[in-house]
Formats: sequence, C-alpha cells, structure tokens
Amino acid sequence: MAAAPILSWENLSLHQGSGWLFRDLDLAIAPRDRLALIGRNGAGKTTMLKLIAGEIEADKGTRSIQPGTRIVMLEQDPFFTGYDTLMDFALAGKDAPPRHEVEAIAGQLGIDLGRSAASASGGERRRASLARALASDPDLLLLDEPTNHLDLAAIDWLEGWLQRYTGAFVTISHDRTFLERLTKATIWLDRGALRRKDVGFGGYEAWMEQVYAEEARAADKLDAKLKIEAHWLERGVTARRKRNQGRLEKLWEMRAQRAAMLNPQGAAKMKLAVDDVKTKSVITADKVTKRFGDRTIIKDFSLRIQRGDRIGLVGANGSGKTTLLKLLTGELQPDSGTVTLAKTLHGVMIDQQRSLLSPEKRVRDVLAEGGDWIDVRGVRKHIQGYLKDFLFDPGLVDARVGTLSGGEQSRLLLAREFARKSNLLVLDEPTNDLDLETLDLLQEVIADYDGTVLIVSHDRDFLDRTVTVTLGLDGSGKVDVIAGGYADWEAKRTQRTGAVKTAAKPAAEAPVAAAASTPRKGKLSYKDQRDYELLPARIEELLAQIARDEKEMADPALYTRDPARFASLTRAIETARGEKDAAEERWLNLAELVEG
Repeated sequence: MAAAPILSWENLSLHQGSGWLFRDLDLAIAPRDRLALIGRNGAGKTTMLKLIAGEIEADKGTRSIQPGTRIVMLEQDPFFTGYDTLMDFALAGKDAPPRHEVEAIAGQLGIDLGRSAASASGGERRRASLARALASDPDLLLLDEPTNHLDLAAIDWLEGWLQRYTGAFVTISHDRTFLERLTKATIWLDRGALRRKDVGFGGYEAWMEQVYAEEARAADKLDAKLKIEAHWLERGVTARRKRNQGRLEKLWEMRAQRAAMLNPQGAAKMKLAVDDVKTKSVITADKVTKRFGDRTIIKDFSLRIQRGDRIGLVGANGSGKTTLLKLLTGELQPDSGTVTLAKTLHGVMIDQQRSLLSPEKRVRDVLAEGGDWIDVRGVRKHIQGYLKDFLFDPGLVDARVGTLSGGEQSRLLLAREFARKSNLLVLDEPTNDLDLETLDLLQEVIADYDGTVLIVSHDRDFLDRTVTVTLGLDGSGKVDVIAGGYADWEAKRTQRTGAVKTAAKPAAEAPVAAAASTPRKGKLSYKDQRDYELLPARIEELLAQIARDEKEMADPALYTRDPARFASLTRAIETARGEKDAAEERWLNLAELVEG
C-alpha cells in the first residue's frame, strides 16, 4: 500500500500576465519521493517549487500538508543583501538551523562561513545556501539548480548526501548526470499541463518521445497548417535528438583520431601531419608554466590545438581552469614557455552574463538591431526563423527582454553570440540556467561549428557529449590531456589511483603507474598474480567497511550528538569507495589478461 502523501495540491491554478500559467493541476508528494521537475525555460518550474513551499499563493486550488512537515527550499539565486557574513545568512530566520549542524555541513563542503557575504563568490554562496538548507532537517527538500556554481568534488558530496537522505526531495536541474543518479520519478511541466511518471530522469526522454509521438499521430488528423504551427517545436526537438545520435558517432570518431595523435606511438605521425598542414594549428602551448606567488598553477604544459578541436577544461574550483583558459587565449602571459596563436584567430567569449542584456530592449533589438534580418556567421537569416532555431516562439520577436525568464535570457544571449562571425568559441560555464532541450540545441550548435571550441564546465554529461579532448587539472600544476570527455578523464584518474595504491608509487610517477595498471597480454608477473589473488578479499573488506559506516551514519541523531564523527565517517566512506573502485578496475584488467 502506497504511503499517504506528505503534501498535495488539487486543481492548482495560477494566473500570470495575460493568461493562466497553470490550470487545474494535481500533484502529490510521498514521504520518500525523489522527483525530477522537468520543463522548458519559462514553463514555470521555479514558480511551481514556490507554490509547493507555500511562498506564493495560487489563484485556485487546495494545498494539503501533513502536520509537522518541514519544507525547506534551496533557491537558485538567494538574497544575500543585508548579511555581513555567510554565517549570518545561514542562521537567519525564525526557523534557523542549529549552528553546529550548519558548521558540520560547511566543513564537509569546504566553505568558511566567516567570509564576507558581499565579496563571496558564486560557489561560496551556493555552499552557504546548501549548508543552511541541508542542516535544517527538512522532511521535504526543494532544490532549484543545486549544482550551479559547484565544482565536481562538491557535486559528488551533494549526491552522496542526497542518496543517504531519508526525506523527500523535488529538484530542478540541467545536470543530467545528477538527475540520472538520484531521481526515481519525474514530473513534467509542459504547455500548462503537469504529467507524472514513476521513472527517474534516465527514462524521461523515452517517455517524452512517446508523448510527442502520440500527439503527432493526433495532429495528423488536423488541418496541415494548424499542425505545422502547433507542433513545430515538438517535432523539431524529436528530429534534433535523432540527428544528435549521428553527431555523437562523429564525436567518437574525432576522439579516436585525437587519441592516436596524443599517444606516444603517434608522436612522429602527428609531427609530419602538422608539418604538411601548418594552418591547422590554431593554438600551440609549449612547456608553459604560470605561478602566482609561491604557488605553481600550471607547470610544463604543452598542447597543439587544431582547427575543429573541442577542448574541455575540468577541475575543482581554484585548480587553475580560468588561468589555463586565459593562457590559451592570450589574455595572460606565461612565466616561462610560449603560447602561439594563429594570426587569423578571431574568438567570441560566451560567459552567460545576462547583465549585458537591457531589460527594456526588444528581442529584435538584441538580435538584429531592431530589424527583421540577422547575419549568422556570414549567412543572412530572417529573425523569426532564427528564433525558431533557438527554440523561441517567433511571436516573441517584439517581446521586452525583461519579460523573459532567466533561462530564456540566457538562450537569447547564446543566440546573439553564436551569430557572430568567428573561428574560436570560448564558453565559460555555458550550461547554467539552460533547460535540457536548450542544452541539446547547444550541443548541436557546437557540433556543427566550423572552428575551435574551448569549454569550461562542471556539467559532466555536457562534456561527454561535446568535447574531443579534456584538460584535467588537480591543483598541483599538472594538466592531464585526455582524448575524450569527462568520463574518460574520470576513468583515467581512477585507473591512476588504483595503480598508485597497488604499486606504491610516488605521486610524481602517477602517469607511468596509470599506464602500467592495464597489463599487456601475456603471462602475469609475480606482483600481478598476487594482486589477482588478493584483491577480491580486499574488495569484500572495503564493501563491509562502507556498509558499517553507512549504517552508523543512518542514525538521524548522529549529526546532533557528534558532528565530528559524522564528518569523519563521510570522509572514510568516500575514501573507501575510491579505493574499492580502483581495486575493482585493477582486478578486472587482470582478469581479462588471465582469460585472454
């Protein structure tokens, strides 16, 4: 028997502007629900969260909530004005969480809440907001783009926390990997309707395609003109996904070619190719080193970037991604080594600064200086057709920028910047504030772009779908150069960690150890044979250790009773999982050798 809902809405209706945003919607949230809230920018996702939280009132409908249910909302852009420090923000309000619990979460997230709120970065503010929300002991947690401004380590920590969380949560996120790992059901806001299906985000796209296919069959019975006008967007999205399958296959081919060039065996071949076609090289870094004070940010980095490369830069906040990006674009000069840029290189920087858009301007003013036509990288297009390319209703051509949602403004900025003629695109966290369908579009535009692309992002799925080479930074100054996306870089790190632990090599020899962790076909060495025999028992030990620690952490009173112990267990579990993954990878490689 299903558990009674802790919160429900019946006949939810909300009037906005000149019409109804929602009308006669029903929603029920159970005690352990893990819900992905999906919808296009402007569909009302954030508004729906605020209605669930009780922060705004509906024009019609009944909201029911079990007595004593504590609802906490993590806002996308919380208000920090008026707070001296991040701790003041975290402890504000009549229902403020206990200070020691806020401090425990902040410690795990690596944030000093004594920082000035006014000067704090976006990442620091996001961590303070998380500490405030998670320490509040909610029964229902509402998360609006929780991974925005977080680095990869913080996202991993948040995923682990939510996996252990015993309450319900509803999340809006553009981070596919985050949604796939955590959600168990999906609620979909689409053209004023609310649909629910008890599949996590991993099954959402198949469900969406099924809904659109059913609508298309129904639309076939309508007048042809009406069908075209009413269904251009849905059909476009479906066709785009099919085209993207072909683009992904092309991406894998490009990665394979790049891998051959990056491998030591391909070094001579690469040199000959470059000598024959010198114009292909657009950026060449040779033994580049950059320091700030006593700290070396980039050390002895070399890479030849060719026309058509899609380069992803990943790493924790403060690891040097922005420094490396500035070195590669010539904005910053190295302390030693050289960076050579092609004389014909003309770049466009897209950094999602919506502040560049004046709210009183019309959409046509932003795109076409008030006209009807726009030059898109040398090709003349009608503005309404170009708006369709970026998933806008063409009727918005005279809408004021200030009336668009935050995500729509980001999409408009992308449309404007992508129209400019260039042969180098630099994208700094381009996925923030974009809905999933716009991310599909962005991937398509990048795939079809003739020039070179540099991307800084923490969006793992986005990188896996777009880049041919990943530059991974760990903060030590070393830069990993990996043919492939985020998953390829993560696999390399895991492989290296396993090799270092197994072979007891010093950190400086990690790249050599990584290569050695996958043995060549043939007879096992003495050490390989020992690892093959002993690793299964070690894996079992680690699994048992993880299970014991997770059982202890499941005690809801542990936070209050012993926050230091809670933090210690969290670190121990993360370390054990890393060692387990590395041990499993090592053993599987050895098993392949034995069976081969």
